Amino acid sequence: MDPVGPPLRTPLFDRHVAAGARVVPFAGWEMPVQYTGVLEEHRTVRTAVGVFDVSHMGEVETTGPGAADFLQRVLSNDVSKMALGGAQYSLLCREDGGVLDDLFTYRLGPERYLTVTNAANHAKDLGWLQQHADGFDCTVTDRAGDFAMLAVQGPLARETVQAMADKPLPGKFTAEPRTIRGHEVLVCGTGYTGEDGVELLIRPEDAVNVWDELMRRGAAPAGLAARDTLRLEVCFHLYGNDLMESRGPIEAGLGWACKEDTGFIGSEAVRATREAGPAEKLVPFVMTAGGLARQGNPVVGGGEVTSGTMGPSLGVGIGMAYVPAERAAPGTPLEIDVRGKQRPAEVHTKPLYTKENA
Repeated sequence: MDPVGPPLRTPLFDRHVAAGARVVPFAGWEMPVQYTGVLEEHRTVRTAVGVFDVSHMGEVETTGPGAADFLQRVLSNDVSKMALGGAQYSLLCREDGGVLDDLFTYRLGPERYLTVTNAANHAKDLGWLQQHADGFDCTVTDRAGDFAMLAVQGPLARETVQAMADKPLPGKFTAEPRTIRGHEVLVCGTGYTGEDGVELLIRPEDAVNVWDELMRRGAAPAGLAARDTLRLEVCFHLYGNDLMESRGPIEAGLGWACKEDTGFIGSEAVRATREAGPAEKLVPFVMTAGGLARQGNPVVGGGEVTSGTMGPSLGVGIGMAYVPAERAAPGTPLEIDVRGKQRPAEVHTKPLYTKENA
């Protein structure tokens, strides 16, 4: 549910307006959906370097001797496997296995973790975490107001940021502080585009300076629309589309991020679904005779599209859909009802886009 009240703005709002961005309401924020156009921004990230303002994302810090035990209880992945400076993807689940959110957590110290939440879910996630922290020797703190966040993505992303940093950047799925343009920044080797790059967690008052320097060095601004096409080409999930409380991780193909033996909340339900086999599965598909499918379009014979768009790198309509498990094998033909017209599609393997098939 979107927050009630006037929309929020990131510290970079004026920069987006000056760059000609089309700004739209998103999860209670006014966010840039595109600048020069989705296709151009998408291709820039695939071939060079684009920068996304994702300061609307939330952050929650967990500290204390019991922080690891607490996070092991609420997160689906095995927190004990996270080394100092490590990053880990996981899910926040209800007791029945329904997905409350998908998250990245960074271990910043022996007893200090930072978890990044999806913007629309931040208040819900924070309340859930604080509620379940009782009995653990840890403190759960809302840090959403303490960070701006930039996702610098593309083949030239690392070298662009490296030229601004005081020492070598951390590798993939690690996170370490660096000094960038004189500002202390948490540099995270993560992203959600299928390209190499980093995400920068910055004090809000420093964000404009770092953004301006990235632009000066040839990076291009990219909006939420390109972020969506990029993530969908590599079959990364979007909460509210492909993930939801009414479905679990196994149906969504995220069993790899669930370690039931840790006893996380919802682990028994997830284990039962894994052992019995899910009734439906989330599959990637490609349209085989033109047309585009969109979220909510029914799949003839059972199922529904959760995400759909034109894949700019592929030149064809793509998407993801929940379908009956017996129709989830790659190569299975589908018919999708697009505004009353049945459009043919085919189940494919993940990811839909690779450098080799572009």
